[in-house]
Amino acid sequence: MSPPDDDPDRSDGRSPGDDGRDDGHAPSDDGRDAGSEAAITPERDRLLLDAMLGGLASYLRICGYDAAYALDRGIEDDGALRTLAAEEGRRLLTRDRDLAARTPGAVRLTEPEVVDRLRELREAGVRLEPADRPSRCGACNGPVERIGPGDDRPGYAPDEGPLWRCLDCGQAFWKGSHWDDVAETLASL
Repeated sequence: MSPPDDDPDRSDGRSPGDDGRDDGHAPSDDGRDAGSEAAITPERDRLLLDAMLGGLASYLRICGYDAAYALDRGIEDDGALRTLAAEEGRRLLTRDRDLAARTPGAVRLTEPEVVDRLRELREAGVRLEPADRPSRCGACNGPVERIGPGDDRPGYAPDEGPLWRCLDCGQAFWKGSHWDDVAETLASL
């Protein structure tokens, strides 16, 4: 009989959570491979990006993901990342092979450039489509709400069109050129 998966003295030489594969994608908690179709969606999955993946945050937030960035939380330590992911029910995205192997449901990315990482995410089954409307703050990941027609609009925002405000940091958002650029990049993958 082999030791349980959480036994630090495993006889097979693998670390806990390591299923022995070398494809860079850890299995999810529900047994699905992160590489399977529609494995990760903004309606179901909250994400945690490690310190090496901050450039993905705004793309994922525009797609509707609750995508926390480790450095925004002052976290770099692997143990603290694993704890935060578990406590908040987040799927970890990381470039660290060992960390991905030790973290259930983690997705390991290998590419250095953001667009290539987005391709990796799509290939791993992450749904990457801009949401119909903003739901997360691009700056801090806080939830956003629509600013009503009678509410004050900040001077830096366009005079017309829908506008949203972050409930945490107060920043205003609209679907402008940045949103269009992200949508174009995602469509080109």
